[in-house]
Parts: sequence; C-alpha cells; structure tokens
Amino acid sequence: MYPTFNLSVKNTFFLLIIIALSSCSTTRKISKPLDKILNESTVFKQGFAGFMLVDPEKDKTIYSHNADKYFTPASNTKLFTFYAGLKILGDSIPALKYAIENDTLYFKATGDPTFLNGNLPSSTVFEFLKNNKNHLAYVAPTYTEKYQGPGWAWDDYNAYYSAERTAFPIYGNMVGFKFEKNEEFPVVSPPIFKDSLVSSKDSLVSARLRRDIVKNSFLFNNQQKQSDFSQSVPFKYSSEILLKLLNDTLQKPVSLVQNSEINKKLDKTRYSIPSDSVYKEMLKVSDNFIAEQILIMAAGKLSDTLKSDIAIDYMKKNHLKDLPDEPMWYDGSGLSRYNLFTPRSIVKLLTKIKAEVPEKELLDMLPTGGHSGTIKNYYKAEEPYVFAKTGTLKNNHSLSGYLKTKSGKILIFSFMNSNYIVPTPVLKAEMEKVLLNIRDNY
Repeated sequence: MYPTFNLSVKNTFFLLIIIALSSCSTTRKISKPLDKILNESTVFKQGFAGFMLVDPEKDKTIYSHNADKYFTPASNTKLFTFYAGLKILGDSIPALKYAIENDTLYFKATGDPTFLNGNLPSSTVFEFLKNNKNHLAYVAPTYTEKYQGPGWAWDDYNAYYSAERTAFPIYGNMVGFKFEKNEEFPVVSPPIFKDSLVSSKDSLVSARLRRDIVKNSFLFNNQQKQSDFSQSVPFKYSSEILLKLLNDTLQKPVSLVQNSEINKKLDKTRYSIPSDSVYKEMLKVSDNFIAEQILIMAAGKLSDTLKSDIAIDYMKKNHLKDLPDEPMWYDGSGLSRYNLFTPRSIVKLLTKIKAEVPEKELLDMLPTGGHSGTIKNYYKAEEPYVFAKTGTLKNNHSLSGYLKTKSGKILIFSFMNSNYIVPTPVLKAEMEKVLLNIRDNY
C-alpha cells in the first residue's frame, strides 16, 4: 500500500499529463484545418501569406506559417507608431512649447495634429492663443521632414489619406469642399481657400476636384449637380499659409520669429487632449496624418528636432531590440513601401502593447469586426471576436491584433499577405475561414 503523499504526487503527475495531452489535442485540432486552408487554398496560392497565432496566457505559439518572412505591412505600421506613443508621449498630447517675455507670447509647434482638427476632440489650445492678451509670435522649430514620407506614392498628394506632414498642423492640413445640389460653387472650409478655386469644364479623371501639385490652386468640375457631394483635399503647406490661417482663425495678428535665442527660452508646455483619444482615432479609421504626427511629436520629446527617424531609431534601440526580426520601419502611417515586418515580430509587438494597456481599453481602441472602424463590414458575428488593425496597399493586405475565442480566451495573431492577385474581398473571405476556425476550436 502506497503512502498518501505518494498517491498525491502520482495523481498530480497524471493530471499534468492529461492537461498536456488535452492542450496538444486542441493545437492539433486547429493545425490540421489551418494547414489545409493555407497550403491548399486557391486564393492563398495566388499570393504569399504569413500567419502566426499565440496564446499569451500560456506564452505558447499555437500556429505558425511563414511567420519569419518579411511582408509589406501597410497600415499595420501604425501598431509600431502606437507603441512609440505609449512609450514616449505620456498621457496628454504636447501642443506647444512657449514663454512670455515682455508683452509677447512666443510659442513653437510640437507636431500636434489636434489643432482645429474636426476628426478629434476640441483642444484648449485655440482658446489659449485667442484669449491671450499678449502679442503672438510663432517661433519656427527645427523641422527637417519633407512634406511626404520616404517611399510614398507621389501622385497620392491629392488624396485625403496623404495630408502633408508639418511642424504645426492646422485643420488636419486639409481643405473641405461641400458641393450642394444644384449649386455651381462648393462651400469651402477654411474659407481662405475659396479664392483658390478654378472652375473647369474638362472632366477630371480621378476626382471631381484636384489641387495643383505645387500650389493651392483647386481645379473643379461640378457638372454632376444631382446630389450633395463632399471632398477633402490636402492643402500645400507653407509658413505663409500657416500664418494666414492663424490670423484668420484667431482674428488677431501672429508674427513669425526665426530666432534661436528665443527658442531656448520656450520652457513651458501647453497640452491639448488625452493621448488615447488620438491613438483611438488613428487605429479605428487608420488615419495616416495622425500617425505621422505622432512620430514627429515623439521626436520632439526626445530631442530639439522634429524628425521621425529620431523616434524610430530610439524605439528600435530601446524598446524593440528584442523583436525576433529587425523591423524595416520608415514612416508612421505605413504609406511607405519601404516598411517590412514579419508576422512573428508583430505578434511580439502586440504582446508588449497588451502588457501596457488594460484589455478592455485596448480592444476598444482597435477596429472591431462587424462593428467599427476599418473592419466594420467584415468578420461579422453576434459577439465580436476580431479586434485588429488592418493594413492595405495594392496587392498587400494585413490584419494583426487580438482574437477572442468562444471559450473566452484572448489570442494574439498576425495575418500578412503580399503579392496576391485576387480581389481583396476574396482574400478577406479566405482569411475569415482561418479566424473562424480558431474562434470555434480553441
């Protein structure tokens, strides 16, 4: 007869074996159908797919397929930008650096994208400048970025998703045009651009309204007057345009100062809105402009120069050095085709993000399948199960984030596709088969 202690040890041993066998059985239950879909699907055969799935609670890889290969991430790059914001910016967005000397308020920009941006909550910065009794002087910061990022498509300059990167954004660096039924000329906002409209009877190939590539001249054709129509177009940014917009909006003069001595005295910071409001807008609707400005602001926190590479290099050396594969990271938005990441590095990044942000808050920030953001019309279910960031450029589509199984587990995944030739909706339908299988069987 065995002692009670030995029976206890024996029972524990058998229990551990049962748990291990059960876990292996669940993994096999998922692996076989996923192998079949990813290796035999005629859709995935017409491109190159990579996938990785991890159970963070067990710190265990459940499934891996080309997870060590590099893919064009498109807007999955915003997950890296989000993490940079978390590690560098703090709880509130720094809007201005300023100082008051004699009877003048000197202020310089930080890259803050919130000023008079209709897609974001109202900032207090407008009232701070408008109600200040001192003279206003804008001090030009050290800013070395080009208006477009490296590797961007130059002919996207007219598209809403390609607003120019600047030190002091205003109105999201966009002009809004609202064409009302039976009206010849659109309503323009901000109104100072109304005089830049040029009517044309020639048909425009890709848009009803198109800006000149080098100046703020907007050619429009409004032959289709049967219904209302709105279009937002990036304006061509300059210091002169900024001052003109500030003067018009604040209803008071703002002068430009380029003085390094004054720059050194700007030791106070004015904050605009909570950082999470900015991150949520960037992630939910995949706002490229906000993403680019987050990196510029992060660089400003680390140095006296507003340059994205400063933030990227800092993150790679300090917070991303343990990624399985070095990220080829070149911009904040993912518009650049220079960016290259692997699925397993994105999964590692998502693991880091999960450790920084409470789960409920994190899932709420991301697009939700069938409910919100860029996947509102995809991955539909009575109970949402996909909370993930999309990324799409022509012939490239990625989806990375968190998957909630029917058993209640939160898994982390990255699904990347490059060089496919099928329509993107067809590819997404095939991806859905993979995600549903995981949801139902793990």
